[in-house]
Amino acid sequence: MLMSLQQARVSAKVAFFALFIFAPLLNIFRFDLTLGHFIIFGQAWTISIDSILHGGGDSVDAAIKIFSRVLIPGGAFVAITGVLIWKFGRIYCGWLCPHFSVVELVNDLMMKQLNRVTVWERASIENKELLPRLIVAIPAIAMAFVWAVALTSYMLPPIPLLHDLVNFELGFGASLFISVSTIVFSIDFIFARHVFCKYGCALGLFQSLIWMANKKAMVIKFDRSRAKACRDCIHYHKHKPCDQACPMRLPTQNMKRAKFTCTQCVQCVSACNAVQKDNPEGGLLSWVSGDEAVEVDRPAAKYKAADDYDNKIDIKEIK
Repeated sequence: MLMSLQQARVSAKVAFFALFIFAPLLNIFRFDLTLGHFIIFGQAWTISIDSILHGGGDSVDAAIKIFSRVLIPGGAFVAITGVLIWKFGRIYCGWLCPHFSVVELVNDLMMKQLNRVTVWERASIENKELLPRLIVAIPAIAMAFVWAVALTSYMLPPIPLLHDLVNFELGFGASLFISVSTIVFSIDFIFARHVFCKYGCALGLFQSLIWMANKKAMVIKFDRSRAKACRDCIHYHKHKPCDQACPMRLPTQNMKRAKFTCTQCVQCVSACNAVQKDNPEGGLLSWVSGDEAVEVDRPAAKYKAADDYDNKIDIKEIK
């Protein structure tokens, strides 16, 4: 089931990334700076109070249009997303966010080519050759360029923009924005992508704060009563496969407050299940909510496990 869950997550990420790229081209959603208003599903979206401002209506008409076109849709969007975040946490980050899709892409490339996923981690096997670094850097820079062009297409008419880009006829403003954005995103994707997701993304922090306020929200739970199986896994692998699988480099077995930036990508659960595939009891990590979720943020001392010694898993002891 977890494999199908990961496949569903990957499919959702790919679909949303495609939407992120093509939404302006298809006039699904963008803000046209040249026209000065939003375009949603091919239709101009404005408050339409120009005539009222010039004496063509009264304050009641203006209030109705502001409420119906701005406050009600905006309030509904905030309410719906707020409920989803309250229940599921940063599930947008792990299942939809285009930036997180690039984070995982670069993570995979770095792990395969450099045996690590961040520049500050120690590689299991040091690789100082140039080619592996280029294999990581070139896709990261390419994705930065794609992001820069995509963001520009949300502000300028996309078809003329792409035409000018292909024919090297971009204006100074568009050229400067795309160039600077490509440099900034390249630095982000190669060096600071995890830092940005943890501390720099306002949307991510907003989701985390709401999620932390709900003690019964969905969270990854570690089965402390079976900690011996986890200890055996660490002895065999010399590291924690679940922690290694986490794109955000979080302590997956720890309390909820230590997983403040968890994106609900469930990769730790998939990694644990893969390791414990021959164990009839299955993996030790699972998605839980409600009363079970409340237990996740309790100190380990409050748990009554079969063997207290086996509950104290310390990777340093094994190394």
